[in-house]
Amino acid sequence: MTTWNDTDPPALAPPSLPKRLRGGIRVGSMLLVTLVALGLFLVGRALRHWLGRWVTFHFSVARWWSRICLWLTGLRHEVEGMPIGAGALMANHCSWIDILALRSCTLIYFVSKAEVANWPGVGFLTRVTGTVFIERRRVEAKRQEEILLERVQAQQLLCIFPEGTSTDGLRVLPFKSSLFAAFHHDGHGEDIMVQPVSLRYLPAEGSGLPPSFYGWWGSMGFEQHIWDVCCRSSGGVARVIFHPPVRATAFADRKALAAHCGAAVAEGHARAGPARLSASGA
Repeated sequence: MTTWNDTDPPALAPPSLPKRLRGGIRVGSMLLVTLVALGLFLVGRALRHWLGRWVTFHFSVARWWSRICLWLTGLRHEVEGMPIGAGALMANHCSWIDILALRSCTLIYFVSKAEVANWPGVGFLTRVTGTVFIERRRVEAKRQEEILLERVQAQQLLCIFPEGTSTDGLRVLPFKSSLFAAFHHDGHGEDIMVQPVSLRYLPAEGSGLPPSFYGWWGSMGFEQHIWDVCCRSSGGVARVIFHPPVRATAFADRKALAAHCGAAVAEGHARAGPARLSASGA
């Protein structure tokens, strides 16, 4: 998988002692909340397996975990529009924070690159929460189209990042059309809905943080970025815009569908820019 690396991360001065203390409290709180939520989620998943599909409380646990962790990153959630119930979300990819921002809205199953399954800690969390892992190799394309189609036909809501990489959050890269092929698989797709989603993160006015602060890209360390966000972020905004959904078969092919989604996401991303940001004391 190609990693976007077209600009250098911003150079930041070391955080002050109060900010480091805040970061330590936030990271510790995230770990505690994650352990409690994971335990409840695993219990709910086991009960669902034994007792039936009516057991759903663990899905609410996952949603509240996301909301609490998003708050601990110093971000206020702003949502425009409503997510569909089943189908596929096509979103731009800025950061690991995307998971929190989107899962705070509804029950979502993410589509991720296969190597994430082997990341320490994160890999386990993504596996138990139903993430779909894919390998972007041509020889795997057919099998992975079938997996995506099966999940959508089971009335799940998938989230795909068609840029194929995360960025600095200041742009939307052209959407790759390969994963859109699942929604035209063997002529199926007439009942499959696809919804573009724009994500944008804005530091608080006067915070002194660069506009790309929440972006995670290139060779930036995962743990270091979490630490930086927890130390420095306060009063920022995480904007999520759910655009009108479209029926997959309303488009001639996957490339036309990808182009439509990419254009909608880019428009929303631009519209959610700094001009709309209001100061917050969060």
